[in-house]
Amino acid sequence: MIQVGQYNTLKVIRKTDFGFYLDDEGDGILLPKRFAPARIKVGEEIKVFVYHDSDNRLIATTQQPKGVVGDIVKLEVVAVTHQGAFMDWGLMKDIFVPKSQQASFMRKGGEYLVKIYIDAQTGRVAATERIEQQLSNEQLTVKEKDSVELIVFRKTEIGYAVIINGVHTGMLYYGDVFTDVEIGDHLPGYIKKIRPDNKIDVMPGKPGYQKVEGETEKILRLLQENGGFLPYHDKSDPDDIYKVFGMSKKTFKMTIGALYKQQKISFVDGGIKLLNR
Repeated sequence: MIQVGQYNTLKVIRKTDFGFYLDDEGDGILLPKRFAPARIKVGEEIKVFVYHDSDNRLIATTQQPKGVVGDIVKLEVVAVTHQGAFMDWGLMKDIFVPKSQQASFMRKGGEYLVKIYIDAQTGRVAATERIEQQLSNEQLTVKEKDSVELIVFRKTEIGYAVIINGVHTGMLYYGDVFTDVEIGDHLPGYIKKIRPDNKIDVMPGKPGYQKVEGETEKILRLLQENGGFLPYHDKSDPDDIYKVFGMSKKTFKMTIGALYKQQKISFVDGGIKLLNR
């Protein structure tokens, strides 16, 4: 069964002057010659992305789109018509956003967060900006401290509205962000708190000491790369810590505390020192 808008592994059934036909249990799907590997042969299997061309025929490509059906991605508008907008998604044919699926006035050159889907009427791959309608916190699939995938959705007065695992919405507060964040960014995070009304607060990174364990390797590597000494400690300026280590001062203090307890570092005048073991 061919999955349109997804990657499929298909067998080459015949070769022509303009490409190869792949088995779809019918007449075959064309893989144009320019997208075929140089040494592909009849009988071999190949992983391809399948979608409709401008003539509404299924076509295969080895090009990699910026997203497949179900993905939420930020794409750039390359053309606007009365019917909708066309966005660059990395293939020869641009993806279409019908006017009815636009939440804002799309303009050429603008970048917008969209979800890729299959249009029920045409069967073609399309995109929609109306993502929030497809998200719900009514029945949660996550719990506090769960690691999740976050997509930055929009800015608010208190933080960033985020999409959680592609199905829920949550809030990432400005005070919990220690790096530049843009709309459309994908971030690893975890569930900080679930409120009685199912509103979710999230944090970037990993929960609790799982996060510390992820940062210890970074500090140990930096120590090794700098002769076993770094001029930073629990009194260092938070901005200096973030510039060097890419973490908040709180996380830095937790991490060096864990390393000290593990007898991997010592605290010396003016910084931390790697212990030889």
